[in-house]
Amino acid sequence: MTDSAPADPVRARVAIVTGASGGIGRSVALRLAADGQAVVVHYASNRHAAEEVAAEITATGGVALTSGGDVADETAMAALFEDAERRFGGVDVVVNTAGIMRLGPVTEFSLADFDQMHRTNVRGTFVVAQQAARRLRSGGALILFSTSVTRLQLPTYGAYAATKGAVEALTLILARELRGRDVTVNTVAPGPTATPLFLEGKSGEDVQRSAGLNPMSRIGTPQDIGEVVASLAGPARWINGQTVFVNGGAA
Repeated sequence: MTDSAPADPVRARVAIVTGASGGIGRSVALRLAADGQAVVVHYASNRHAAEEVAAEITATGGVALTSGGDVADETAMAALFEDAERRFGGVDVVVNTAGIMRLGPVTEFSLADFDQMHRTNVRGTFVVAQQAARRLRSGGALILFSTSVTRLQLPTYGAYAATKGAVEALTLILARELRGRDVTVNTVAPGPTATPLFLEGKSGEDVQRSAGLNPMSRIGTPQDIGEVVASLAGPARWINGQTVFVNGGAA
């Protein structure tokens, strides 16, 4: 773990953001830091990008740490939470944006690719959620990630949507299991969003086609998603056990 700033005892809330080295995770980390939360910027392999996010946070007076590890590895994730607790005294918000996407029709889909997605998107989500459920302080929030494709039902997204459907199933059950803890559990389900995960392999025409199908006549931005996460991570205490579709009305 890299410590990018001295501890600030006046900061009341501490957030762990997995997959924060880029895309939606980066935007979420910056947005939570703007709200005054100390942020643990997690990365799977791109340490340099995570350190850039942490540096951006500290440059504006925030507090950030960087930490790597496989979200599907329970030992690595336990160490991540323990480091955050040692550094800040506890964890209040966990946002699991880490995920991978492989596309293809079900009839031809590689089972190796499916297993890889399942490990990160399902097992990884479960491991992070388990640690969060054990450790989040009263008043805390766990925010998981699905996709609007579970409702849009687009061809070639079947395997990916299946992994995210599992996340949605977990959300309400875990919220109920945490009864009495004053910890909310919600899932954010973005629509098409301008991230490397979505844009990879798509032509400009493909992107414009997606934008044209949206009532807002555009695709989403990571900042759009970050705003919703910030609300669920702080003031939106009466939203619990829900999958929130953040897609400009696409689904």
